[in-house]
Amino acid sequence: MRATSLFILLISCSAALAQSFAADNRIDSKELRCLVCEKSLEELTKEVEQFDPDKKVDVGGYTLDIDGNYRHKSVPQAKSELALSEAIEGICDKMDNYIRAKWKENGTLTLLSMISSEGTMSPDWSNVDIIQDDDLNKSLKYYCEGIMEEHEEDIIKLYQEEHNDIPKKFCFKQSNLCSKHVRREEL
Repeated sequence: MRATSLFILLISCSAALAQSFAADNRIDSKELRCLVCEKSLEELTKEVEQFDPDKKVDVGGYTLDIDGNYRHKSVPQAKSELALSEAIEGICDKMDNYIRAKWKENGTLTLLSMISSEGTMSPDWSNVDIIQDDDLNKSLKYYCEGIMEEHEEDIIKLYQEEHNDIPKKFCFKQSNLCSKHVRREEL
């Protein structure tokens, strides 16, 4: 009797866990790429905001002017091509913290950060259905690396020009990785 009750409890728990994963694991790769673009640039923006605003970096090398004096200039670290390039180089590792999910409320795809910026579990766990995938979310990092590699110069330029809301500007307008057909609710 006790073994039967334990078996029924085990089956019930397994069924509840299975229901927490989204039933439809088919994901539009364009939509996923759009989300990766947004999340990776949001992470990059957080990284750039951590730069010391008072720290200056010498750029342009040391060249002689007409009078034989060395000319160089200093720029804030957040505008330094080298500092931005180094930040971009490591940003895709942050995709390991994200999982695919669908909002229970409307069924739209999202990338959920498992750990919040405060170091606690994401408060949105109960609002989503996790999508179990075959590649253990390695494609998120793969998409990020492709985007960063292909568009690094454009991304650096946006940060150097100090645009507002760079993730939306880049992903929706400049690169067209996010089209209005892919993410209608964002527009």
